[in-house]
Amino acid sequence: MTATVLDPSTVAKDYRAEVRAAVEASGRTPRVVGLLSQAEGPAATYAHYATRGAAAVGIEMDLRRVEPADAARAIADANLDPEVDGIFLYYPLASREDDRWMRELVDPRKDVEGMHSYWSRLLYENRRFVDEEQTRRAILPCTPLAILKLLQHAGMRGTGGEAPLEGVTACVINRSDIVGRPLSAMLANDGARVHSLDLTGSVVFEPAIGRRAHDVRDSGIDRAEALAQADVVITGVPSRSFELVRGDEIREGAICVNVAEVENFDDSIMERASVYVPRVGPLTIAMAMRNLVRLSGALPA
Repeated sequence: MTATVLDPSTVAKDYRAEVRAAVEASGRTPRVVGLLSQAEGPAATYAHYATRGAAAVGIEMDLRRVEPADAARAIADANLDPEVDGIFLYYPLASREDDRWMRELVDPRKDVEGMHSYWSRLLYENRRFVDEEQTRRAILPCTPLAILKLLQHAGMRGTGGEAPLEGVTACVINRSDIVGRPLSAMLANDGARVHSLDLTGSVVFEPAIGRRAHDVRDSGIDRAEALAQADVVITGVPSRSFELVRGDEIREGAICVNVAEVENFDDSIMERASVYVPRVGPLTIAMAMRNLVRLSGALPA
């Protein structure tokens, strides 16, 4: 077996077409303010590609360079500007703690990344609509949403009848508030059992089967056991010192997704995995723009 490489740019095409059609139907050009504090590095590169991605679907990205000390004021200005439809923060804006606060300063109605605690609460409670009539879908965080879409395109399927991912076991090596934790919750809310690993140890996200939302509990499972059980392996470790996931650690036919800007998988996984996704970025941008048109009401529920 040699793994199929799934290009996120190819998957993103259909979603970009959906967003472009919604923008054209709205009769106006939506405007997103992007806030960036770094002149170079991963954040600057991401901002460059996001600007191009927005333009490709008819959305204007107003990219603004800000000093970390001025970021809060810049967010407030964008919140109050009626000409601004969405806000995109390129991390790090300041320190890790300050960035967590910056996410809370964004008006949830303009939060194209879906990272405000208003949206997080709906996610962790598995509430998929904002209103009781179920006419307005909740906004999901754009990177975890992109990963979930890629897994679906890679062939991730459940085996039970009570939830779409019932019977799926996943291993997520990352428990950040931006990627790993919300992704694990989304998978578990759809019925998967998720082993979540980071430097502090492991927890398991139990599937939302027989309950409204997933449950999280401590777990003594180690990396070897978690990888050996997993139908799906997602890694997001931004360190070159991370011990790469090897082919002899994963199940035959597992789907593997590399989220980090550095490689987290050894080449040997190509001989055991069924599908390998080397990056997520292009689809993350498409999901952010999709969130924008959903927030504006241009995209039906």
